[in-house]
Amino acid sequence: MRRTAGRAGAGAGAGSIVDVPGTEPGAGMGAEAAPAASASAFAPVSASAPAPAPAPAPAPAVAPVAQRLRTEFPFELPRGYVDEAGNVHREGVMRLATARDELIPLRDVRVQENPAYLSVVLLGRVITRLGNLPMVHDGIVENMFASDLAFLQDFYRQVNAEGHTRAAVECPHCSEPFEVELGGSRLGES
Repeated sequence: MRRTAGRAGAGAGAGSIVDVPGTEPGAGMGAEAAPAASASAFAPVSASAPAPAPAPAPAPAVAPVAQRLRTEFPFELPRGYVDEAGNVHREGVMRLATARDELIPLRDVRVQENPAYLSVVLLGRVITRLGNLPMVHDGIVENMFASDLAFLQDFYRQVNAEGHTRAAVECPHCSEPFEVELGGSRLGES
């Protein structure tokens, strides 16, 4: 862009500076086109031509609000795990399962021999805390009471299936709405 002095009779005040776009020699064009562009720099400025409207200011960039995904869920066992010393551990934390958590147990020999063992190995991977035990693993899960194991299987389904395993349905005979439990008897069933 080149600045030129406006002409007195052309509508601009004497000595006014007028910006003329595209008049820089060689700006955006080959060198052979530069003389033609500079000739247009001396075109008279019309007083009646409306001034171009200023471009609207860009909207300020707003950073999206970061949503935090809840990945750990506290629980309390109905009976509790009893360790070797006779201490009962009831309160724990389960984390969301990953695809890896569900795939790795399938390579376990115990699961290959007995598919029902899948839930024990899987729960041993996703329970991150149980009472004051230093570590939770599948050996602890397999020594839990059956009612606690059933509770954890259902809790796993709830946590990993958007928080619930119930669906709202309507009776086909009387049209009365009610909820049904979709959870199966073991992990992986529905």
